[in-house]
Amino acid sequence: MRRVLLSSYLGSAVEFYDFLVYGTAASLVFGQIFFADLDPVVGTIASFGTLAVGYVARPIGGIVFGHFGDRLGRKKMLVLTMSLMGVASTLIGLLPTQAQIGVLAPLLLVLLRIIQGIAVGGEWGGATLMALEHSDMRKRGFAAAIVNSGAPTGAVLAATVMGLFSLLPEDDFISWGWRVPFLLSAVLVAISLWIRLSISESPMFKHAQDATDLEGAKPSTLPLIAVLRRPQVVILASLSGAGALAFQSLMATFGLTYATLGGIDRSSALFAASVGAVINVFTIPLSGALSDRIGRRPVLLAGFGTGIVLVYPILQMVGSGNLVLLMLGYVLGYGCIVGTLFGTLSSFISEQFSTTSRYTGASLGYQLAGTFGGFAPMIAVALLDATGGTSATYVAAFVAAAFAVSATAVMLTRESFRKDIAA
Repeated sequence: MRRVLLSSYLGSAVEFYDFLVYGTAASLVFGQIFFADLDPVVGTIASFGTLAVGYVARPIGGIVFGHFGDRLGRKKMLVLTMSLMGVASTLIGLLPTQAQIGVLAPLLLVLLRIIQGIAVGGEWGGATLMALEHSDMRKRGFAAAIVNSGAPTGAVLAATVMGLFSLLPEDDFISWGWRVPFLLSAVLVAISLWIRLSISESPMFKHAQDATDLEGAKPSTLPLIAVLRRPQVVILASLSGAGALAFQSLMATFGLTYATLGGIDRSSALFAASVGAVINVFTIPLSGALSDRIGRRPVLLAGFGTGIVLVYPILQMVGSGNLVLLMLGYVLGYGCIVGTLFGTLSSFISEQFSTTSRYTGASLGYQLAGTFGGFAPMIAVALLDATGGTSATYVAAFVAAAFAVSATAVMLTRESFRKDIAA
């Protein structure tokens, strides 16, 4: 069990390191080198647009890898998703700029971002289910949360590495410094693949597969069809995660842009984000453990309610130009609110589906929410620009509305923390 949790945690950390290095680069660099011929605001929106493309691709990855994960096994798909992510990230680090190859540069960037999105779309479901399905019922929330805590670990690593290279002179950072964090992913992927290859397949999946083999026939219903026969479950699962994923994406990317507009230098903004992510690493498993005691819904509703109340003050802190307030904003927003929500969402969503279609259903529900989250930074930049870049009131209202929708979806979904999911 320890090896399974370590594998899922490290795999998630590396996948999200790659995914979030891109988000950091999109907020700080890509607008200048891949969209240099556009107005700076439009270039930033276009850069965040390429970020959103990865989120759009995530449901595709969830469906494709979910199908084969439900048919062939969780472990095989996890090895494949990590390999895809490593190749895509390394190639982004080697990509020529628009000044060198013209319009082909942003097109290749979008293509590689799509591959990243497909890989992450398959990774989350498989890693979560490996932990969840190896665990006993009383610790499922904590086990699944360990996987999700890999995401802020990856974020800390991404922000730290990118922050160190951002200390380079501006010209050096723009020309080559931003590339090194992408190239480092090849080493991280190799280490994680070595650990991942040593773990055993999910016992719940093997039991379901053995039962099918005894019946002498393969399932006639595709996993996706089985999931879509109960569309309300997927819709509610997706809506329950939309607010959390939107806010997480916004804090990880738009927050950096907003902080620099307020007068904070690039490396300090990245450091503040890292502090929030470090707190996040611990609040996620604590939230998962709490949900094993009192239920998934109470924890999620507490997180969304707190977010509605605090989102405006948090954004004011992020854009204040004061480093202490910026750090506090990230601790409250990224460390506490996102941590509370992400620590419970993975088990809450996964427990809504049966074993034979759980990889597909959980991945689709979660990644559809992630697609909405991927557009959040682009929407936030447009809303900020509508006020002349001086007020985050519209952005706060947008996030609060997303939290309210998610809270409503949670209230309409059945509690699952004592449910037998072995069927």
